[in-house]
Amino acid sequence: MSIVISRLRVDSMEQPLGLETRQPRFSWVLDSNRRSERQSAYRIMVASAVEGLQQDIGDLWDSGKITSDRSVQIRYAGAPLQSAAAYCWKVQVWDRNGVPSDWSPVASFSMGLLGQDEWKGEWIGKTVDPALELPPGLYLRKEFAIDRPIKRAVLYSTALGVYEMYLNGSRVGDHYFAPGWTDYAVRTQYQTYDVTGLVQAGGNALGAVLGTGWYSGHVGMMGRHRYGISPALLSQLQLEYEDGTTDLISSDRSWTMNSGPIQYSDMLMGEWYDAGLEWPGWNEPGFDEAASHWQRAEQLPRYGGRLVSQIDPPVRITESLKPVKVWRSERGSYLFDLGQNMVGWVKLQTSGPAGTRITVRHAEMLEDDDNLYTVNLRKAEQKDTYILKGNGLETLEPHFTFHGFRYVEVEGLTEEPTLESVTGQVVHSDTPHSGSIETSDPMINQLISNIRWGQRGNYLSVPTDCPQRDERLGWTGDAQIFIRTASYNMDVSRFFTKFMADMTDAQTEAGAFPDVAPDAGWFEWKQEHVQWFAPDNSGWGDAGVIIPWTLYLMYEDRSILEENYDAMKRWVDYLKANSSRLVRPDYANYGDWLSINADTPNDVLATAYFAYSTLLFSRIAGVLGREEDACSYSEQYGRIREAFVREFMDENGIIKGDTQTVYVLALYFGLLPDDQKSSAIRRLEQLIQSNGGHLSTGFLGVGYLLPALTENGLEELAYDLLHKDTFPSWLYSVKHGATTIWERWDGWTDHSGFQNPGMNSFNHYSLGSVGEWMYRYMAGIDADPEQPGFKHLVIKPCPGGKLTYVKAQYESSYGTIGSSWRVDNGRFALSITVPVNTTAAVHLPGQPVQVPEGAEKLGEEQGKHRYVVGSGQYEFVSSLNK
Repeated sequence: MSIVISRLRVDSMEQPLGLETRQPRFSWVLDSNRRSERQSAYRIMVASAVEGLQQDIGDLWDSGKITSDRSVQIRYAGAPLQSAAAYCWKVQVWDRNGVPSDWSPVASFSMGLLGQDEWKGEWIGKTVDPALELPPGLYLRKEFAIDRPIKRAVLYSTALGVYEMYLNGSRVGDHYFAPGWTDYAVRTQYQTYDVTGLVQAGGNALGAVLGTGWYSGHVGMMGRHRYGISPALLSQLQLEYEDGTTDLISSDRSWTMNSGPIQYSDMLMGEWYDAGLEWPGWNEPGFDEAASHWQRAEQLPRYGGRLVSQIDPPVRITESLKPVKVWRSERGSYLFDLGQNMVGWVKLQTSGPAGTRITVRHAEMLEDDDNLYTVNLRKAEQKDTYILKGNGLETLEPHFTFHGFRYVEVEGLTEEPTLESVTGQVVHSDTPHSGSIETSDPMINQLISNIRWGQRGNYLSVPTDCPQRDERLGWTGDAQIFIRTASYNMDVSRFFTKFMADMTDAQTEAGAFPDVAPDAGWFEWKQEHVQWFAPDNSGWGDAGVIIPWTLYLMYEDRSILEENYDAMKRWVDYLKANSSRLVRPDYANYGDWLSINADTPNDVLATAYFAYSTLLFSRIAGVLGREEDACSYSEQYGRIREAFVREFMDENGIIKGDTQTVYVLALYFGLLPDDQKSSAIRRLEQLIQSNGGHLSTGFLGVGYLLPALTENGLEELAYDLLHKDTFPSWLYSVKHGATTIWERWDGWTDHSGFQNPGMNSFNHYSLGSVGEWMYRYMAGIDADPEQPGFKHLVIKPCPGGKLTYVKAQYESSYGTIGSSWRVDNGRFALSITVPVNTTAAVHLPGQPVQVPEGAEKLGEEQGKHRYVVGSGQYEFVSSLNK
């Protein structure tokens, strides 16, 4: 066959469980060994049983042959899907010549509980004394019997807190920190597990371990009990028998409970685990509850928010790291270097007499050879304590806490450890890998690695700002400046769909988007403790528009625009209502956060972002066919541009504040008339050169700095900044051994040592937003807003600097995109891969020497020759010699 179908997805997931979308969206990837191959039609079948599809019968939906080249985000249009039901589907396509493919493999999906009244269980747990700073973990169990053959068993479960489920001694699923962090006052996620293979004939036992998590444990700087006091479990096991009957095992007062080895397990304070208090067999049938003094579970108050199926990828262990070095300190403890700043925890294997106390401490840096740098943790502990039970080799790891660290100190060992004694368990939201870049410069390659590890470490249920200290909040400004980089590195479509729900949950009635999401009482805490407050913050609240637009560009996701349209409109209207002559006020708290000796005026920054949000919203309205809004907000953007120039630019072309960031934003957001752009470009160049060739931008300027330079003819200056390894620069931290992106340019300097520990994280991601430039400009892989999701892609590489080659790859919704180039003696060679069912516009620098067959020339633009190609692999060669 000329065309083969693979990678079937429903709502951007493979074989998803528990969908709540009543019109899920289907996508697939096409492969072919023929150039310029495309899909001319498709046919989708959805059935309630695989037997129907085997006979080419879709009893729920048979789309019939649809003449279309769409293979991404196609909405279901069949009979209503039923709550908790399982379905299967397949697709067939026709190639460009009208020849049909074979049917795809059969894929599956299932629906969640579509009505709140379908939850039959009770919230159970134990009332916690609010004075108890660190309450113990709670163990719950329920036995039941199976007397008929099982066809299907599905477990739906959630918690106010965090939980682990067990069935017949086996852990259910591989999720950690379920149900994830949301504003529990509004919305709590639940998980769906197919446990058919774990149910057995005869006696069975369900078990659960319940912890405080974000619900009632310590959250950020705001303390504990941000949402409630007593964790609670809700669970129901739905059983379908071969004879057609059903049964339901729900959480209620028939469950029993007890405390156990988890003395406490807190997100910020670590865990204390006494292995001598373990209950062998507690989660298996036949356990003697009476002898162990288990009690009936309490029925806790009914939950008042909404239960929704988990939207984002679950948190999982994605990698395990072994130390590269171990040594003994002068005080007798052992220190381990994992070689990589990571997020997760340590799995420790050791033995010793019963009652031996082992303490495991974590840190990102060392103060000296024998001491962890922990003063930057503030009130967080990053410490786990274990009491051995003393029966040989024991494997110890925490349950409901995580740490940010590279270095580990272990105290209390009774025998000398080896490198095998410690394993670093890397934990984050399991967003699939999607992009990679390699260059000829090892320093740049390490920077690329640091950016990826910063993303991995901080994308844990929400995009946190740091994984080690007492913060770990979902800062919206950090999220928006990095989202394009994040989207290249990993598939974050579902992750940010969930985060947008967190943002809209926290949107004020007036329309202001929050600084942090989910809401955990941040504004209230800030008013009380910091004594400065703003109802919104430019560059932070604007995430509510920038994130949906970016997801649309990268994944062709119209639904994220539709679902958040009203919220985005309220935000832009809020900005206008709180402006004077379309100029935003100078009251924001953050500004261009952590810039270096270059304070951008808040009113300049706020007005620039006001314009940008308005511009993007006008485009979003156009995409959705809201023509009146598209026209109205486009005109408003034009008026804000005029106000920006009127209020902030003088007759010499100097913008108020005269920082690198004010010119970067003015240029990138399109705020300047054509006749004033050249002066802004010259002034930006002057500011960089007068700063010793260094940047001075903070969080909000840094992401647009190199794009603004490159798009305005200063690509060599952009490369100079990228290659710089003196302070401040991206490579300064790399030169000093960083394996993640630092929060601040001056987190550690050779002239001042460590920065003020009040805010000094060595694992952040915001300043790593330069990754977007590497993909879009250096490697040249970009999306076309007119045909988003890389349906039509742009290949526009920009060679320069010290680099002799760049190899990049991106796994788009349509398949693998490749762009690799090499420069040798003025000869530029470009190799590209274009997925089936897409086209690409190729911009070739220099004078073309070799153009592959099938490339149609479109002309020349900004010194680059433009070609259009269909799918396949192509080699271009040009001369860069002038």
